[in-house]
Amino acid sequence: MAGTFLKLRRICFYRSSAITNTKLMKKYALACALLASAAAQTSQKPNRVWITNVFLVSPENLDHIEKGSVLIEDGRIAKVERGQGAKKPAGATVVDGADQYLIPGLMDSHVHLSSIPGMGIIPDEANMNEPLAKSFPKHEAMVESYLRQLPRSYLYYGYTTLVDLVAPFPQALDDFRHEPLHPDLYSCNPSMPFANGYPMSYAPPDVRFKLFPNFIYDPKPAASIPAEYKPEEHTPAADVARVKNAGGICVKTFFERGFGGVRNLPVMSSEVFSEVRKAATANGLVLMVHANSFEAQKFAVAGNVDVIAHGLWNWGQFDESPELPDEIKRLLDEIVEKRMGYQATIQVLYGLEAYFDPEYLKNPGIDKVIPKSLLNWFESPEGKWFGKEVNEDGAPDAVEMQRFEQGPMRQVRQVVAYLAAKNANFLFGTDTPSAPTYGNLPGLNGYLEMKQLQKAGMSLKQIFQAATISNAREFKLDSQIGTIEPGKIANLVLMKKNPLETIDAYDSITTVWIHGKKLMRESLTADAKQ
Repeated sequence: MAGTFLKLRRICFYRSSAITNTKLMKKYALACALLASAAAQTSQKPNRVWITNVFLVSPENLDHIEKGSVLIEDGRIAKVERGQGAKKPAGATVVDGADQYLIPGLMDSHVHLSSIPGMGIIPDEANMNEPLAKSFPKHEAMVESYLRQLPRSYLYYGYTTLVDLVAPFPQALDDFRHEPLHPDLYSCNPSMPFANGYPMSYAPPDVRFKLFPNFIYDPKPAASIPAEYKPEEHTPAADVARVKNAGGICVKTFFERGFGGVRNLPVMSSEVFSEVRKAATANGLVLMVHANSFEAQKFAVAGNVDVIAHGLWNWGQFDESPELPDEIKRLLDEIVEKRMGYQATIQVLYGLEAYFDPEYLKNPGIDKVIPKSLLNWFESPEGKWFGKEVNEDGAPDAVEMQRFEQGPMRQVRQVVAYLAAKNANFLFGTDTPSAPTYGNLPGLNGYLEMKQLQKAGMSLKQIFQAATISNAREFKLDSQIGTIEPGKIANLVLMKKNPLETIDAYDSITTVWIHGKKLMRESLTADAKQ
């Protein structure tokens, strides 16, 4: 490196008047530019920020919350000083936390960034490889506006790390990462549905295999699989290898027989799933399964899945039971014993119920996370289309809400309460936006999910750990994020209230740091100038 530097200096300081050849002139200019850059890099002082006068709330050290300070250096945490009186490091910019609470950035390990709230996606082949907004020609400008705001909405509620589980439009993930401000994004893509099963069954037959090209081949109805897809290229091992090669950190597959108007979907056998499990382990990937029924979660537990990606709200033959059946308790005990990751995703159900709640679209948080044009569309007759599909028999809104509350909502809360009492390995995930509903909006949905979890019986400590260290450990990211410790990425959140005392703390955020970059919360709203 030193030899190169000296060579550049000799070329650069050569008398320019002696250079008459055009090519040499360009070489001279390039050498000088490189020299200036190298000199700047060798003399530039590290970017240092000293956050002080804050209460440090980090999940590995919750026994004694005390004041302290944090030094950020070039986007990472360089030092953590507990107690008062620490001296400001030389050359550091001081941020006075004003007695607020500093926590690690939050992590939502179950999102779908290529889905648009309130809209169904039925693309044609011509626009599948174009920007996502072009799949909605009637509302293209509105969708573009939503997608630009999307990463800022997660940051507004303190989510600095996301895991996308299913992205039929992978270009949307690339676009997300290229926004000027965005959370760190990991994925399980391409997802691995069973051929013609959930969720690819919701796409038209002529495009579903293009939207979900990493499906697991099912030889039984082979005639329904286009001939261009060869069985040997869609084994569990081949599919998992594609996930690994695409940079995925997890494998997302499904056990779902269907619901609503789509039922009796094909599901994989335990033998096929064992091959998925084997391949995921061999590739060092976290294995996640969509499973929200008693049957599906039994399947997942028997197959030694790492993460169950939904709460248990479909009890099958036990749906009429007012109490948690012993059979389900035994299954939940096994989940606790095996320390399987568990994403309760209660807000998924409320995302459907929102169509029958006259107060939902009045939530002041909605204006913060989506453009006004999209909210206006939600409030229009056209924008309420999905509510009619959910309420198939046209029952009054109050009756439909009661059905949810007395059925699946009650059941999932009972399951969460039981698991919370056993201190299960909860992972925080929201399944945002979850189907075509407008009831699950980015960022805000995380705050509402936390409220649902507390209502169901999880403690504030459990919720905090699920969204920080537990997620980071399960997805093998704990060397980088999840706690406030030296060496970790400086993804941090400053809030006015203590998250171990009130759930409202998660809506009292004032400042977010993403890789050490300071963002004032109000600069991230949908109506803020970008």
